[in-house]
Amino acid sequence: MERRGSAVEPQSGLPSPGPRDALLVPDSHMDVQGYKWVRWRVWLCRVCAALSLGLLLIVFHWRPRFAVLARCCSCPLALADILLIRDSFGKQHVVDVLTEEMEEGSLEQFGALEDNEWRDTVQLYKQEKTLLRYYLFEGLRYVWLDRKGAFCRVSVLNEDWTCMELYNFQNGLSHLEQSLRRRVYGPNLIDVPVKSYTKLLFEEVLNPFYVFQVVSVILWMIDLYYYYATCILIISFLSIGISLYKIRKQSITLRNMARLVTNVTVRRNSGEEERVSSVELVPGDCIIIPQEGMLLPCDAAVLAGECLVNESMLTGESVPVLKTPLPAGDGRYSSESERRHTLFCGTQLIQAKGGRPGDGGAVAVVTSTGFFTAKGNLVSSILYPQPTNFRFYQDSVKFLLILSVVALIGTIYSFVVLFQTDVTWMVLVLRSLDIVTIVVPPALPAAMTAGIIYAQGRLKKQGVFCVSPLRINICGKVSLFCFDKTGTLTEEGLDVWGVMEAGHAGFSQLVSDPRLLPPGPMLSGLACCHTVTLLRGQPLGDPLELKMFESTGWTLWEPEGDKTVLDAEFGGHRVLAVMRPPTDEGTSSSETVAIVQRFPFSSALQRMSVVTVGRGGRSALAFIKGSPEMVASLCREDTVPAQFSSKLRSFSSEGLRVLALGYKPLDENTDLKTIEREAVEKDMQFLGFLVMKNLVKPESAKVISILRRAELRTIMVTGDNILTAVSVAKTCGMVGTDEKVIFVNATPHTAQSMPTLRFNLGDEGAPQSSIEILYQGSFGYHLAINGKSFAALCDHFPEYLPKVLMRTTVFARMAPDQKTQLVKELQKLNYRVGMCGDGANDCGALRAADVGVSLSEAEASVASPFTSKVGNITCVPLLIREGRCALITSFSLFRYMALYSLIQFCSVLILYTVRSQMADLQFLFCDLGLVTLLAVVMGTGGPSKELHRRRPPASLLALPVLGSLFIHTCTVILGQVSALLITTSQDWYVPVNSTRSTTSNLPNMEDTSVFALSGFQYIIMAVVLTKGYPHKKPLYHNVPFLCLLLVLFAVMTWLVLNPGPFMRKYLELYNITDMNYKLLLVALAALNFLICFIVEVLIDLGILNCFRLLRQNRSSKKRYKRLNVILSDTLTWPPLNQTLSPAEHTIISLS
Repeated sequence: MERRGSAVEPQSGLPSPGPRDALLVPDSHMDVQGYKWVRWRVWLCRVCAALSLGLLLIVFHWRPRFAVLARCCSCPLALADILLIRDSFGKQHVVDVLTEEMEEGSLEQFGALEDNEWRDTVQLYKQEKTLLRYYLFEGLRYVWLDRKGAFCRVSVLNEDWTCMELYNFQNGLSHLEQSLRRRVYGPNLIDVPVKSYTKLLFEEVLNPFYVFQVVSVILWMIDLYYYYATCILIISFLSIGISLYKIRKQSITLRNMARLVTNVTVRRNSGEEERVSSVELVPGDCIIIPQEGMLLPCDAAVLAGECLVNESMLTGESVPVLKTPLPAGDGRYSSESERRHTLFCGTQLIQAKGGRPGDGGAVAVVTSTGFFTAKGNLVSSILYPQPTNFRFYQDSVKFLLILSVVALIGTIYSFVVLFQTDVTWMVLVLRSLDIVTIVVPPALPAAMTAGIIYAQGRLKKQGVFCVSPLRINICGKVSLFCFDKTGTLTEEGLDVWGVMEAGHAGFSQLVSDPRLLPPGPMLSGLACCHTVTLLRGQPLGDPLELKMFESTGWTLWEPEGDKTVLDAEFGGHRVLAVMRPPTDEGTSSSETVAIVQRFPFSSALQRMSVVTVGRGGRSALAFIKGSPEMVASLCREDTVPAQFSSKLRSFSSEGLRVLALGYKPLDENTDLKTIEREAVEKDMQFLGFLVMKNLVKPESAKVISILRRAELRTIMVTGDNILTAVSVAKTCGMVGTDEKVIFVNATPHTAQSMPTLRFNLGDEGAPQSSIEILYQGSFGYHLAINGKSFAALCDHFPEYLPKVLMRTTVFARMAPDQKTQLVKELQKLNYRVGMCGDGANDCGALRAADVGVSLSEAEASVASPFTSKVGNITCVPLLIREGRCALITSFSLFRYMALYSLIQFCSVLILYTVRSQMADLQFLFCDLGLVTLLAVVMGTGGPSKELHRRRPPASLLALPVLGSLFIHTCTVILGQVSALLITTSQDWYVPVNSTRSTTSNLPNMEDTSVFALSGFQYIIMAVVLTKGYPHKKPLYHNVPFLCLLLVLFAVMTWLVLNPGPFMRKYLELYNITDMNYKLLLVALAALNFLICFIVEVLIDLGILNCFRLLRQNRSSKKRYKRLNVILSDTLTWPPLNQTLSPAEHTIISLS
């Protein structure tokens, strides 16, 4: 048996609000190795841990893999006690293999239930007992399946359920079956671990940063730096305390949001119904949903009745959704494809009806529990986020390594210098190690997050909430932003523009008011083909369907209580709703109809349908509503007017939203209760168009203009018609008035034809003169593509895909999974992609994007990293400005903390050279009185009001950053050495006693002069490195920082010119009476400031770029920039009005 295996990740079929796809799930391709305890190795490690005073345990805590290798031996997975897991990001985890003893006789019971997988699970380890072997990883349970030879997610046991099999669970599980499944699946809990303060303290103290702090404090205590060590210790305890409080508070908040325990009514196979805790629910349980609704504790498929659900918690979509019974069939159940029939954990069921005779409510079967639910997956993505591939964070680690090298050099230098004096070995080692604590600043990690904390606070005040603070910095590097159309760029609500009926002679005139339509199928279709429902007497549903229904003047009535009489009135069919025509018009001959079957709208299918009957069960009709192209494809060809395309093009090019309707009579013998969607939605008769006006939000054009001026690319991704999308793109400014739109048409491979690709200037082609003007670059152009062409392009023309992505602005008729795929393809071109949407169809893309912004009133929505309560896209430039401000602040603070260390490093080494050192309280004053105060208020300045076209840098190892640090360090050394030389050149100068130790030489003139200038240098660097234009407000807007600078500058000037006897004694300063000398030190500090300021300005202007001329011109590392250069130089791109096939591809190399 293999010693190494994998954790099999089945396609879970979870809904788009919470799939554990490869993007979000780091364990989708895990490498798992099995290990078994070796007793003598365990005892040897215990002895070594005791001998090393616990140091070995600390190493094991930092590197769990070493602990496993030291105490265990490799073994087959089936026999393992410990598993070593490497996820797809290379991170390693250690988990224990747990066992669960199964009851005697359970094997036979399981065998009767599930003939394959369950039997493998329980037969795995049958010696004297029947044991289930499993482990828990990131909340998910993995069980050992002997036949697969691997640990698999427990959801593999129910992933192949068909819709018909789900209906078989309608009778309920027995107590024994339920108990057995509970042992295998575990409790139905999304349990966010909340660690005790003791455990948190233990983990925090063992963090390498705090271990470094503890070692530093011990060194300072031994070296008699009591004051300084005590203050740092107190600050560390306060920092740890605040950190523990915040971590635990966040964990408790997330647990309260995630944990849901309630009582649920469950049906048993005996026919009885009983109330049980939701913790006991397992896949296969049949639950009864009360009429008044409930907060759902699991994922479930609706089997009977209809449920009105508010899914804003998961999707950010505030409009309630109607869920209908799952169609019975042999197809495999997937909550993604059957989302309109699936209830998701954490959503609020507003009401349920029609599922039980004589009693409201609905019946559903549990499909997923715990972390395998949609909500569980979203919570898991917060608890265990995907590693952020951001250069700033990667470079910060490398930069710390550079500082460590500097510390090593300083340690060697100090060792050599001090070795030449008569100091003891203890002092020699302490002084040398002390250099390390100076060069690697302990406050550096905290300084890096300061900008993010300030930005998060400002965003919250403006209605933008963030569940992933580290992404705020990434906002500053966004280079492309995708926008949904409906509800994001345009208003959510639509107004009915008119109805155009189709007939044998073509289309009739546009009727502006549907009430004026003659009685017939078109009017009935408008009144009935929707999922509008009543809540406390008020119609509720999709805004578009509400407008359509209200425009007919018909009324909706839903049965309550015992529906037997009503069902009998309509031929014994189960009535979902009754539609009544207006009674105030005597001329109306429309009759009351009942909706008896609904097939809800699906973004993937682009349509919905209903079945209606008249009184007595007469006149059974099926109606369909959806995108015109889809509806026309499902209608008989002879019923679709020849002017279909031209009329659709005419309406769409004006920015109007167009829907098509169709209908067909159903045979009297058709069983309407079991009829399948495929049987309803075929051979329809085309009825005509419903035309709706969707106005662009007034803020959209302004925001798009701001983004385009800042050279941020904008893209529209919508499920609407391509011509409508192009019209909206022109209205909001994505496409300029002088720019052309080229339509990309790709067809897939069929039995009759090969794949083709065409680029048409306009949808009907263009004259040769226009093509020549395009190739000459006389005007700009944008590509537009629909979902079908995008799919064909990805499948058959992958070589053209990057080129098309580079120039496409409008993506229309895109399904939700295509939106996610688009985001990922753009990221492959090295774009930092932002996505702004308003609900369920955008969830996958929102989470896949580097920066996802959901426009939602639900503050607690976990649909995306950012949620804006402002219902328009004005939050996008705000977020980018705050991201840039936070990134610049993080840069400034990082560089400042590094220079602070280098300033102190230089001071110490210079003083060591002259057999002196800084006093204990001098260290304390510089670290706390100057640097800490400055660092705290440095980042409080807000973002610039304008969005500049130049994005801030993200690399700490770039030439301007390293060059700036090098030049400033040289200036610092020059300044401190100059102060020392000026001091030694004075007539009254008294050198230090070379026979005494460095500490006993205090106070002295050398230390006083170096301390004076270094104090000014801390303030100088805070001013020089605090960047303003173009991403932050100027320095004078940061009032707290400006006031602090003035106060600290005054304090330092006072300490240099006339400190007084108390401060001289307190800081161990030498009493120098020469005022001219003191003024010269202040003047030297002013000169130091002037030089550093000019150097920084010149670096910002790009003076260091001249060094790049010494190397060969290198192309950009970003693929989209390299590709943009290639496309700009290719005058024949795109090849207009030419039919391309896969064999004719020209491959563009991006290497």
